[in-house]
Amino acid sequence: MSEEKSLVQLRDEIDGIDRQIHTLLNRRAECAQQVALVKRRSDAAAVFYRPEREAQVLRAVAQRNSGPLPDASVARLFREIMSACLALEQPMTVAYLGPEGTFTQAAVIKQFGHAVATQPLAAINEVFHEVESGRAAYGLVPVENSIGGMVTHTLDLFVNSTLSVCGEVVIRIHQQLLSKVEQLSEIKRVYSHQQSLMQCRDWLQQNLPEVERIEVSSNAEAAKLAAAEQGSAAIASESAAELYQLPILVANIEDNADNTTRFLVIGEDQVAASGKDKTSLLVSTANRPGALFELLQPLAEAGLSLSRIESRPSGEGLWKYLFFIDLEGHADDEEVKSALAHLQEQAALFRLLGSYPQAVL
Repeated sequence: MSEEKSLVQLRDEIDGIDRQIHTLLNRRAECAQQVALVKRRSDAAAVFYRPEREAQVLRAVAQRNSGPLPDASVARLFREIMSACLALEQPMTVAYLGPEGTFTQAAVIKQFGHAVATQPLAAINEVFHEVESGRAAYGLVPVENSIGGMVTHTLDLFVNSTLSVCGEVVIRIHQQLLSKVEQLSEIKRVYSHQQSLMQCRDWLQQNLPEVERIEVSSNAEAAKLAAAEQGSAAIASESAAELYQLPILVANIEDNADNTTRFLVIGEDQVAASGKDKTSLLVSTANRPGALFELLQPLAEAGLSLSRIESRPSGEGLWKYLFFIDLEGHADDEEVKSALAHLQEQAALFRLLGSYPQAVL
């Protein structure tokens, strides 16, 4: 009886805590609505989505978290709270490289939460166009994978686009083998995106060496095909498994357990400093010995850390290149501002793609 009474007491305590949480959530939502009113009174074109503010909130959540819930779990909860409150302030649409069930959609949810309206599109250039046209407030596109390298099409689209980088999302990629069959020996073909096939190449060679591998436009498309065909399998995400009701035959078949993809949030707005930021640049230099060294020297002298430099053909002549550079810090930071001013003097082309918060959790 004492054990049963203790269980009842614990459940009563949980119910009481839930009521307090509910009350506080509604108070937070009311504050969000008041923020929206203040913004609209002072500026008819006010920006409601503030990536730097959200990053600061999530960092504070992780810093003060004492468990037993892990930091990532608490961050997801607060992300959804902010997402729901933002929807009360101003509903918005985020375009992404679809279809549903892709890792890009998972990145959208991680960055914006479930309260945002999403629009899956068939190609990266369509995401750019949807944001440029104003039909979507923001877009989310893949830019690099720790195994497969840079997504060059995304980089190339920045050359002629006026959009800025407003944020970044990093997600760990776990590849699942999905199929209605019960054993590996029943699989005749495997569908997947080229990147996923490459990321699971060793596993496929060891476990399904004779099975046909078919490249498709997305992992979600692979899951759709595997769901409709006997003896077929797909390499895709857990969300694709749920969407197309495909059992996970073998979990986490990626060759590298640290396989990670980075995505960029693109939009029209410039983002204020959050305290832990990254800046992306597009620059070019004359085709002569030592030109790149001279271009980067101001950054080195300022002690700035470069996290990425990638070259792409400029399309304006043989052996002429554009350089995409990521560095730590915000363009408004004094040391960064000074270094960029010197870099701009050296560069034949200089464009600040954006400063934005570094990915949180």
